[in-house]
Amino acid sequence: MSDSETRPLNVVCLATYFKGVDFIRECKSRGCQVVLITKEKTLGEDWPRESLDDLVALPNDAGPDLFIHLVSLLARQTKIDRIVALEEFDVITAAQIREHFCLSGMSSATARLFRDKLAMSAKVKEAGINLPDFVPLVNHDEVRDFVDRIPPPWVIKPRSDVSAIGIKKGQEPGDVWRAIDELDRRERLREHSPHYLLSRFIPGDVFHVDSLVSNARVIFAGANKYGRSPMDVAHKGGAYISHTILRGADDEKKLFEINRKLLKALGLETGAAHAEFIRSTADGEFYFLEVAARVGGAYIADVLEAASGVNLWREWARLELADKPAAAKLLPARKEYAGIVLSLAKQEYPDTSSYDDPEVVCRVKKKHHAGLIVRSKKLERVQELLTQYTTRFAEDFEAVLPPLERAE
Repeated sequence: MSDSETRPLNVVCLATYFKGVDFIRECKSRGCQVVLITKEKTLGEDWPRESLDDLVALPNDAGPDLFIHLVSLLARQTKIDRIVALEEFDVITAAQIREHFCLSGMSSATARLFRDKLAMSAKVKEAGINLPDFVPLVNHDEVRDFVDRIPPPWVIKPRSDVSAIGIKKGQEPGDVWRAIDELDRRERLREHSPHYLLSRFIPGDVFHVDSLVSNARVIFAGANKYGRSPMDVAHKGGAYISHTILRGADDEKKLFEINRKLLKALGLETGAAHAEFIRSTADGEFYFLEVAARVGGAYIADVLEAASGVNLWREWARLELADKPAAAKLLPARKEYAGIVLSLAKQEYPDTSSYDDPEVVCRVKKKHHAGLIVRSKKLERVQELLTQYTTRFAEDFEAVLPPLERAE
């Protein structure tokens, strides 16, 4: 019997942002020794300290070398079994640590496909999945050809940021060249134009599929639709909305099929994934937008749990800890519908007690945020409540901030 079979597993979690509380708690409930490495800016967050054997904060500007050095120090006293990135910005760092210590798990080559929008787009195109036309902002002749050939509008987006951070729209060639000039004047080299991608903007409805993968197979997936695209919310303000789509309908079947093909092409063996797709208003087809090897943010996991009974964080932890990951599908406890309305709030701690419909199952508790999650057996009821609450939120809470140029 090996040493790892007779002692608790030692798990090191990386979290540059406040994520993965349920993952940590699940690891501890299964007898693991859990160390969390975060950064100074998030040290004061409500981490489940009762489930942590150690909590270490690195400087906010810490790079992979410092993470590797810290894990080396930890490894002098404790045999490390698992390295897990709970937040997207740590996916490549976690892979580099695994490779340094010859640990199992996602390699840095695979991790790059989930972090670099150029790499993922090239791989997705190779797999024959629909996606918007794109070109890196590297060779100016290629950029010039792109704007001549592909009609506007276009989207300029950083290759390695998340959500709508740093995204700009261009309506004419001059917008693209001005953006390139502005980026190339920035102090940080990683913010210069070669680290950006130019792609065709496709109007339509945006969907996301959140999955759990084991043995390179999707064992659970949930499909949701945004009320407005994350880019629209980031640039124009207003409430963020997401809800379950009609179960068993053609849209769900198509999204699940594309998602399976996507994750197979990108080589995800075990873990969680959050993929976004747009259904074009022009042709009704689904196009790939982006994917991440993590649980979706903005309370997506809570919405999925409300609808299905499946907690993505806890199930992901079980997959990571298993010697032989499960091959069978994970069946949801229920097949209901859920949705969220979330908004920045002018109040520090907004009071949502007047929103007292019995379908409300969760109230977001976050400074300067108002948010509600609702659940019903009927999709129409979820949509009705989200529509009502969006109007009321605009009057009761809504605040607007300019979109982020970079992750803070």
